[in-house]
Amino acid sequence: MNKNDIRNMHIPPLDKKVGKEVSDYLDTLTKPKGSLGRLEELAIELAEMTGQRFPVITPPGAIIFAADHGITTEGISAFPKEVTTQMTLNFLEGGAAMNVFCRHINAKMAVVDVGVAEDISHDQLISRKIRRGTHNFLHEHAMTETEVHECLSIGCEETDKMIASGAKTLIVGEVGIGNTTSASALLASMLGISVQEITGPGTGLNPERVIHKQQIIEQAIKARQPNRDDAIDILKKVGGFEITAMVGAMSTAAKKRIPIIVDGFICTVAALLATKISSGASDYMIAGHHSKEPGHQKALEQLGKKPILDMQMRLGEGTGAAVAFPVIEAATKVLKEMATFSEAGVSEKDKGPL
Repeated sequence: MNKNDIRNMHIPPLDKKVGKEVSDYLDTLTKPKGSLGRLEELAIELAEMTGQRFPVITPPGAIIFAADHGITTEGISAFPKEVTTQMTLNFLEGGAAMNVFCRHINAKMAVVDVGVAEDISHDQLISRKIRRGTHNFLHEHAMTETEVHECLSIGCEETDKMIASGAKTLIVGEVGIGNTTSASALLASMLGISVQEITGPGTGLNPERVIHKQQIIEQAIKARQPNRDDAIDILKKVGGFEITAMVGAMSTAAKKRIPIIVDGFICTVAALLATKISSGASDYMIAGHHSKEPGHQKALEQLGKKPILDMQMRLGEGTGAAVAFPVIEAATKVLKEMATFSEAGVSEKDKGPL
């Protein structure tokens, strides 16, 4: 494989020495020890990730990967697959929720077509189309192993470009009708758990159609028999092009010590796969929010992350991560801008008689 084969990536260890320095420094600031709670934890985590006592995480860079899914022919979505093309164009024209939030946090943003069924002509689109959507994984593997590696490489390469453009934090998002079905199949395959436990309404299915969606996923997993210990095999059999590209993107960011803000259900499933392939990648991940999709809690538990926000969101696109970014940035500003006791001339806590 090429240099971006994530199976061979070295993920550097966290810089615990800098983390300890930041922990000690936080205790000198004009506040009771630990009184900023998780903001202090985030400051330490970001220092360990970046190796910087005063971490720089702005500007963030958001990469939206777009692709279609063959499984949509089984009626598992409330929207037709044409919506993938329409929403991709909406991103390119700046009208999606993620565009709003990227403008709000001054994020760099890229939209990458890795497998949309229709051709899209737009000067802002990065066209890396593998194929016009995955195969219907109820009847055949979603993709070939070669396509899996192509998608992983695309994720790596586009992240390299985003980081080279100056991005200091990575947010990955997705657009693709049918991708919660793929994400549910991936998670159930990885964890060996009940499909019913993790599969929700996605784009807004009614209860009867949710049951149908669950049945299709169960049948597909039984037919495909993914190897739960082999992330490449799982992706090949029930994955999506955009989800696979997200795996490569997150692995590359971790390799370069770039903090990753993980979005909701689909992104967290991709994060688990990235960790399965690139050991240590999760050290560079922060869970942005808690999605309403039922499988997200299981995915977060497996990833070992506690989300920053719980806003009852389930849009995807990277939106929850983008909304969480200002809170995470606030942790870095505490370090940079808050005065120490000595600088402010404030008396420290009485330590009592010697």
